[in-house]
Parts: sequence; structure tokens; C-alpha cells
Amino acid sequence: MSGPAERVYNFGAGPAVLPEPVLREVQEHLLALPGTGMSVLEISHRSAAFEEILTSAETGIRALAGVPDGYHVLFLQGGATQQFAMVPMNLLAAGAAADYVVTGSWARKAASEARKFGTVRVAATTEADGFTRVPVPSELVLTRGAAYVHLTSNNTIAGTQWGEIPETGDSPLVVDASSDILSRPMDVARHGLIYAGAQKNLGPAGVTVVIVRDELVRRAPQGLPTLMRYETFADSRSLHNTPPVFAIYVVALVTAWIRDAGGLDEMERRNERKARALYDVIDRSSFYRGTAEPASRSRMNVTFRLPTPELDARFVREAADAGLAGLKGHRSVGGQRASIYNAFPEAGVAALVDFMREFERTRG
Repeated sequence: MSGPAERVYNFGAGPAVLPEPVLREVQEHLLALPGTGMSVLEISHRSAAFEEILTSAETGIRALAGVPDGYHVLFLQGGATQQFAMVPMNLLAAGAAADYVVTGSWARKAASEARKFGTVRVAATTEADGFTRVPVPSELVLTRGAAYVHLTSNNTIAGTQWGEIPETGDSPLVVDASSDILSRPMDVARHGLIYAGAQKNLGPAGVTVVIVRDELVRRAPQGLPTLMRYETFADSRSLHNTPPVFAIYVVALVTAWIRDAGGLDEMERRNERKARALYDVIDRSSFYRGTAEPASRSRMNVTFRLPTPELDARFVREAADAGLAGLKGHRSVGGQRASIYNAFPEAGVAALVDFMREFERTRG
């Protein structure tokens, strides 16, 4: 296998860019983790070395997100897509209903999966608008006594994001935070359950983080398969079976990198600067057109189009040749998508801004 000798700027939506210091530490310790004489890919999940890694990953997430007492931090497999089923299997009791706010393709898939296990009511949807925005709070029609209210905090495909998570009354709030977890401060106490695939802001693909209130952990009905019960993993500290050891190891390193960089306040400042730089180019141009409504724009996934599909395709090709990879938009939206998660460097955004200006000058 061959490829470029130098790293490119990876704008891919996921698996996404990881912090370079983390990659270097992984590289340094891949052959032999200090104190073990073996690779982290080889150590036992029952070993003292992995106990230290697991504790580091959990305490790192707890400290950064401000996870209060009474919540579990779980490390699961199956991605966020498996959570589309696990959430209703554990929380949607017979005869109950759950509210879903449908703001994109993944939110729609989550609601569709939940219907296999119980009654789902759509509290709001922006599908008629092409998912170009998230609802305003007054649009939400919540069910009294709903088992939970589910929403997706950032929509990677459409490039939209909730600026403020809406209130859900007495019903537990369940959030798919896969593409913006730890990108800004979060009030975990307002949530009943938060889940996120790691491969955007937390680490590599292969581990899913679930932060869940203890009372919801205990809600699962009898007869639910062992590996589909949150309680199984809460009671075993995610060690009921072999966990994704390597992915959890990288999560521990990434959370330490975020901490050392200044925590979530600093991540928010960086992410705001990066997004603003790209949206400024789009807004000052008649050549580029953002696909998300300004009030709903994502700081994680900046989506835009050029005047023609031919120019879109040319932009992707020439950007890749310039070391700007992964910019092709999702097939359902088209155009371009620049995913600029926590680890994406500001220098990469500056390089894209320069490329966009030059491309417009020569092709516009």
C-alpha cells in the first residue's frame, strides 16, 4: 500500500481527524505499552494496565463534561446506530410512547428503529424544509408523560446543529451527540442519556460512549438480551465481555489532549473561530451557497454548494490535489462538506479558505 508521504488535511465526516499528538503517542507505544512489554492491542482487558486505561477514559469524560453523581459512563460497541435500538429496548415500556425530533437522516433512522419496539410520536420535523434547519422550541409538540424525548444535537449530513438544547419537561432527554460531544460545554444533568460514536470527536471507530442516569439504567424490562441491557455494562464497568480495548485507549488519550488544551471552553472557542472563517467566505460570495439556514448552522460540519454540479465535482478533485481531503458532500445533499471537529487544526481551515478564494477567482 502506498500513499502521500505527508499528512493531508482530513475534512472527512468520520472516521475523522485525530489530534496529531495523540497519533504520535499511539505510534510510540504501539509496539509496547510502557510497563507491560506488549502492545496495547495485545493486553488483557482484565489486566491492571487496562484498568488504568479504562479509569483514565472514564474520569477524563466525567471531568470534561461535568458528569454528576448518579450517572454511569459506559463504553459499548455497535456504534450510535445500535443505540437507535438499545434506547427504546431499555426505556420504552409497553404501552408507553416516546417523542422524536426529526432533524436529519440519522434522527429519522433513530425514530424508524424505535417504532419496532413501541409507539413513536414525532414531536417536530424539518424534513419538509430539506433538513436545512432545526426547529425553534415553539414548534415542539411534546407528549405528556412521554417515556423520553430523543433528538440529535448535530446533523452531520445537513450541516445543522442545535444552538441550545430545548427543554423537555418531565420526560427524560435522550441525545445522539455523536458529532459534537465534547465540542462545547454541556449540562449533563439536563439529560437522561447521551450517546456518541467515538469516531468524530472522541477517538477511533469501534467504541460508543453512553452517559446515562442510574434510574434509566434500571428501567430495562425483564427478558431483554444481556448484551442489550445498559444495566449489564453499568454493573460491570463495561467489562461484561471484551470491550474495544484499543479504541478506549485512544479515547483516554484524546480526553487528556482536550484537558491539556484548555477543556471544553477552549474547544468551543476554537470551533467557533474555525466555523466563522468558513461561513464568512460563503456569506461574502455569490459563488458559494450554504445549504443550512444561518440560525441553524453547524460548527462541526460546514455544508455548501457551488453554482453547478460540474463545479462541485471539480472543486473536490482540485482540493484533494491540494491536500484538502474528504470534502465531498453526502450523496443526499451534494455539494461540499467540511467537517472540522475538535482535532481539526485551524491551519487546515485557513488552507481551505485560501483555496476557496482562489477557486472562485479562477473558476467564478
